[in-house]
Amino acid sequence: MESIVNGVPMIAWPLYAEQKMNAGLLTEDIGVSIQATAVESDTDGVVGREEIRLMVMKILVDDEGQKLRARTKELKDSAANALTQGASSYNSMSQLGEVFIQHLKTMAHGTR
Repeated sequence: MESIVNGVPMIAWPLYAEQKMNAGLLTEDIGVSIQATAVESDTDGVVGREEIRLMVMKILVDDEGQKLRARTKELKDSAANALTQGASSYNSMSQLGEVFIQHLKTMAHGTR
């Protein structure tokens, strides 16, 4: 989330559990990352330095990287808009804050 809000494309590097699903979501569905692939040899699935260099270059230089950067910027701008006064995230957080304050007031007065 922090990467998207700051407009930074990612290298999805899944290791275990739900990370493969998240990597697929970021790469294929949302379009803000490329996915690391382990070298298939006797390296126990290690992603090699050349693979890392190629992924970084792909993001920084290639046409595919330009698309990733543009999509990430689009989502960054969308997130910034959602946080402005009167927008969806701003309103949701304001409502949550009001509920929380009301709860604290109720707790302070000893009633539930």
